[in-house]
Amino acid sequence: MSTYLLINILSISIPFLFSFHPRLKFYRKWHAVLPALLIPGIVFILWDTLFTRRGVWGFNPDHLSGIYWMGLPMEEWLFFFCIPYACLFTYSCLTVLVKRDFLGPYAKLLSKVLIVVLISIALAYIDRIYTSVTFFATAIFLSLHLLMFRSGYLGRFYLAYLVIFLFPFLIVNGILTGSFLSEPVVWYNNQENLAFRIFTIPIEDFVYGLLLFLMNVTIYEKLNPAEQ
Repeated sequence: MSTYLLINILSISIPFLFSFHPRLKFYRKWHAVLPALLIPGIVFILWDTLFTRRGVWGFNPDHLSGIYWMGLPMEEWLFFFCIPYACLFTYSCLTVLVKRDFLGPYAKLLSKVLIVVLISIALAYIDRIYTSVTFFATAIFLSLHLLMFRSGYLGRFYLAYLVIFLFPFLIVNGILTGSFLSEPVVWYNNQENLAFRIFTIPIEDFVYGLLLFLMNVTIYEKLNPAEQ
């Protein structure tokens, strides 16, 4: 079994098994989960394909099964199902288990600050495609939430993001980018990013992950409004 495939399986295994927990009952929300995975997945697969062809990032064949579709390894396709499923499961669990929306009062302000920071950095590094595209896209999607969607769940989203990206993300993405391994599973062209990393993870990955997760949550909440 390839390293990347094993990471995908381990990432989804516990969330999948606990989806049937009598208190969580996450399996009852699969009608909302499936579109929330598939629609952003299509967007990110296309994005991934273009950036791979451009050499913004690539994959180490020593850690892959050797099966490719559209120029992407099978494991990369599975990534956009396994990781978002685990993230949505965590989001749903926190909604069930943590009744108070601690970050709700600060969500709009936090979003506005993020939008300003992301646009400023994107403009300053417009020639670095991973940085500029990711930061602009995330700023635009956050703006849609503030101006059009007027989402009431951004506080809960930010809490889930902090829980996920301060622990499991560091492990999973850390391994993919070379932590604990002699060489990374996924490599990055530093000419196309800020070349600033947290451990082995490019800072852009945290924003990329925020955008993917927010797209997942947006569709999930649209189809499963009872959790708002």
